[in-house]
Amino acid sequence: MLINPSLLFLDEPTSGLDSTTAQRIVSTLWELAKGGRTIVMTIHQPSSRLFYMFDKVLLLSEGNSLYFGERSQVMDYFSSIGYSPAVPMNPADFLLDLANGTYYKSVKRLMRTLCSCAGHIIIGVSSNTEVPGTVKHNLVSAYKNNLANKLKSEVQEIDDPSEDGLNDKQVPRWATTWWQQFYVLLVRGVKERKYDSFSGLKIGQVLAVAFLSGLLWWQSDASNIQDKMGLLFFYSGFWGFFPLFQAIFTFPQERRMLQKERSSGMYRLSSYFVSRIVSDLPMELVLPAIFLTITYWMAGLKATPGNFFLTLFVLLYSVLVSGGLGLAIGALVLNQRSAAITGSVIMLSFLLAGGYYVTRVPAFISWVKYISISQYTYKLLLGSQYKSGDTYACSGAGGVCLVGDYPAIKQVGLDGQVLGAVALGFMLMGYRLIAYLALMRIGVTKK
Repeated sequence: MLINPSLLFLDEPTSGLDSTTAQRIVSTLWELAKGGRTIVMTIHQPSSRLFYMFDKVLLLSEGNSLYFGERSQVMDYFSSIGYSPAVPMNPADFLLDLANGTYYKSVKRLMRTLCSCAGHIIIGVSSNTEVPGTVKHNLVSAYKNNLANKLKSEVQEIDDPSEDGLNDKQVPRWATTWWQQFYVLLVRGVKERKYDSFSGLKIGQVLAVAFLSGLLWWQSDASNIQDKMGLLFFYSGFWGFFPLFQAIFTFPQERRMLQKERSSGMYRLSSYFVSRIVSDLPMELVLPAIFLTITYWMAGLKATPGNFFLTLFVLLYSVLVSGGLGLAIGALVLNQRSAAITGSVIMLSFLLAGGYYVTRVPAFISWVKYISISQYTYKLLLGSQYKSGDTYACSGAGGVCLVGDYPAIKQVGLDGQVLGAVALGFMLMGYRLIAYLALMRIGVTKK
């Protein structure tokens, strides 16, 4: 029903249901059929109300067809070949009796006797019956002689495209547009993940770390640059790992669902992928924004709107990049345990080369910093708080020193901010492109 099929097969949709619920199910199917769909369903012992809702009936017995045609003509057909119910009854029950080879030729005596002494009502029916095998044989033969050839000719007329021009008819590849698929998947994704993303455990974890960090760096002195650098690097580290592991389990967990739904042609891979990214945006960005708002003012970083919003932008920017890396790893590996190990190794490598732990990286491995999310994030965070011309109190000449000359900052450098932002931009798009290409392996080839 999700993909608006023109043909729908249902295997006993009313089994195990009470009569009212079964009526509702068949009524819904009846409305769909009136809308232009063909619905084929098997059903056992339908009530008379359900039976009269069918358009056509196919009666089978041990794999042999006994009747196929309009529901309104089924009783007339069997009467015409000598089989009619001996007493008024549900047509469906009569057809099932015929399919089982049970048929009462006539009612010779019908007695209804009240036994007042025992308090019972006794219904007595005497009748002559045919042998079940004979009934089935006669009905199969009647079908072949009366209906089979007629049905074959009707099918051949339907299959002949000469008159209706079916050869020229272009059937659309998708039943719905890209935007319809995107919208439905977006709404479903938000409903599915909002409770997980904003669970009490995750919110409590972020708030606990935020307040602990704020207390550890409580109103840090402006001259203590090393401590403030430590807080900024903690930002890049914590919000590198957190979104990475949020995103890394996405596709391994949804692999079976994605494979099943795409193999049935429900939607394009592109509509699923874009909706997945868009639905995660608010959930990815709310918690880091709250975290920064708490720690920024508690730690005593530069209390100006410009510095605060620039720091917030850099942090959210890096969160999106780390989430993209998690999506790429998850799509490539598609195994939760292996993906988690791979993500941990990669992110730890980025942290070690981020410019805080080791300032003099050997030349043969210095290339790692050029692909490190942590290094670019740390560099941009430093630029959101300091400029080369800023000064701080020190023990040097005059008691004032340039921030740009501080050894740890000088090693990372405050210049090249635009280059760092562009590098993260390439990672932002590149990781998601890798994830999309990796997902093309799942399901069918429709994109």
